[in-house]
Amino acid sequence: MAGGKKRGGRNTRKVIVAKSQKLVAPADYKDVEGLKKYLGPQGQIHARSRTGFGAQDQKSIKRAIKRARHLALLPFVG
Repeated sequence: MAGGKKRGGRNTRKVIVAKSQKLVAPADYKDVEGLKKYLGPQGQIHARSRTGFGAQDQKSIKRAIKRARHLALLPFVG
């Protein structure tokens, strides 16, 4: 390995996402089943690269999830 980089990593998973999606309806904190699609197994919010939404739609999803957590409709990360 004369000066070369080692190939292959541990977490090399390719996420294929459509270009930028648009939310059909604004994210609502009362729609718990709809918001669960954007949460991982530990309750973490998926990144924009995973959901495929633009910045404004991702912020509305984040806001709705945090409101639902405050009202104990969704679990907190932990």
